[in-house]
Amino acid sequence: MTRQEPHQFERGTDGPKVIVAGVDGSDSSLRAAAYAAGLARRQNALLALVYVQPVIPAGAALGAPIAGTTDEIARGLVAEIRESTERVREIWQVRWEFHTFRGDAYAGLVSAADELKADAVVVGASESAGHRFVGSVAVRLVKAGRWPVTVVP
Repeated sequence: MTRQEPHQFERGTDGPKVIVAGVDGSDSSLRAAAYAAGLARRQNALLALVYVQPVIPAGAALGAPIAGTTDEIARGLVAEIRESTERVREIWQVRWEFHTFRGDAYAGLVSAADELKADAVVVGASESAGHRFVGSVAVRLVKAGRWPVTVVP
């Protein structure tokens, strides 16, 4: 008979390894990114910040250069995130990556979470009044039931 050692808690080895946070430049998404950064720091997890560029049918754009606008938003988000991480660099380190996906926000975040093998997803609460009737991205992610989802107000 072999002698079993008592189970010892392995501090820092449990919990998420990859945390996906959806960002779109809204105040709630930036709060969600900050919250996710704190989780990633405490868990020593990778923070994957994801911006989903909307795909708008050519006819709906009415000649407006939408693709350039969404690329500009993505560049602005990266610059803002880099600036924020630089400000707190002396206090703590967070491993992070920035990814862009195309599509509607829900499908883009699902693709990102699948591709990046996310253990958790963090999103901001919807700031749109219409989502009370249609359902927000956060509610749809929770209903999918594939990852723990944290919704930050």
